[in-house]
Amino acid sequence: MARVYHADLYGLREAKYAALNARHVSTTAWQELQPRTPQYLFVPRDAALEDEYNLGWKLTGIMPVHSVGIVTARDSLTIQWTREDVWRVVNDFASLPVEDARARYALGPDARDWKVELAQADVRDSGPDGTNIVPILYRPFDIRFTYYTGRTRGFLCMPRPEVMGHMRRGRNLALVLPRRVETQGPWAHIACTASLPEHVAVSAKTIDNVFPLYAYLPAGKTTTPPPRLLPEEEPWAADPNFSRDLIGKVARRIGLEFSNVHLADRRLLFGPEDVFHYIYAIVHSPTYRTRYAEFLKSDFPRIPFTSDRDLFRKLCGLGRELVAYHLLEAPALEQVVPRFPVRGDDTVAKGYPRYLPPGRVHINKDQYFDGVPPEVWEFHVGGYQVCQKWLKDRRGRTLSFEALTHYQKIAVALQQTIRLMGQIDGSIPGWPIR
Repeated sequence: MARVYHADLYGLREAKYAALNARHVSTTAWQELQPRTPQYLFVPRDAALEDEYNLGWKLTGIMPVHSVGIVTARDSLTIQWTREDVWRVVNDFASLPVEDARARYALGPDARDWKVELAQADVRDSGPDGTNIVPILYRPFDIRFTYYTGRTRGFLCMPRPEVMGHMRRGRNLALVLPRRVETQGPWAHIACTASLPEHVAVSAKTIDNVFPLYAYLPAGKTTTPPPRLLPEEEPWAADPNFSRDLIGKVARRIGLEFSNVHLADRRLLFGPEDVFHYIYAIVHSPTYRTRYAEFLKSDFPRIPFTSDRDLFRKLCGLGRELVAYHLLEAPALEQVVPRFPVRGDDTVAKGYPRYLPPGRVHINKDQYFDGVPPEVWEFHVGGYQVCQKWLKDRRGRTLSFEALTHYQKIAVALQQTIRLMGQIDGSIPGWPIR
């Protein structure tokens, strides 16, 4: 049987070259590994901590209906700032000869799964129809618009109708996160959305997956997962996208009955959104993220479920607050904290945004948001520094009043996220969760 050893070296290139030149295979401080099923990773891992982590439920086992996010293949064509922009683009695009459309929208050569001719045919066959214009989560807190027909290899390359259909058929929420991440710091790769998510909305380097709260099935059916495509004329019913086995075990652990119809007596019942909010709270615990950082990098999160009813309720409430802030729906967001005190042309200039401590985010030489703490400016969701990324993507654009207000709300939401993450940690008496 082969023996596996590991050593690593971090730092700047010159320092690493110097260290390697000074070492030999016989003088390197090797660590013998014992790779474990199912992944057999060739990196050091704390076996006892891994066993503790594996007691939790893997997210794919909790929420069986899921898929990767929408792959457009041509963002510059398919993702637009407003509904009006989408409507103008799809009508113009569909009316042009193939090569004229390719040139006007700088689409480049056709790919295997996206072709100009097929994209135009999809738009024409669908109407065009204004009801196909939908919001899309493009980046954290960055909602744009696209034209969604659900046809694979159409206007959108991979629209994932088997899951995105559930996001369109009625009120819904979804978790958005990648399976694996490339990061040296604490894991932070998750968001929630009520819109259709693009496939790198959270992770800049790997593909995000989408886990909807509800699967919309024909009324009277509760089969999970549902058929891939269902006739639109049928009446729909929301079926919680949770493993029946998981729900049964949680109900027994906390001594409550699960109801997906109503929660008239919350002392005795818990529902789908409670489970969603509990999960969202757990994955925003700073201790959870640092304690299990090595395992979170390589696969979907595992969620520990408490047997403490009061703790369950507390975490559900904190998760509910987080979701409201991340959807920018919390009432407290109307009490805008960052100010935008200087009048001007409201344009994000080249080379901006720039952060000037203790709290100014400049969009150009003269205009700035004031009252953005350093920890808010530095806050990351997945692979993105949110306050910087949102403005950087708008360089050269004039910000409307709505856009200025939106950015102010983002800053408040992140500040409240930091507060709530601390409260989540403070609510959990110890790890592992019991």
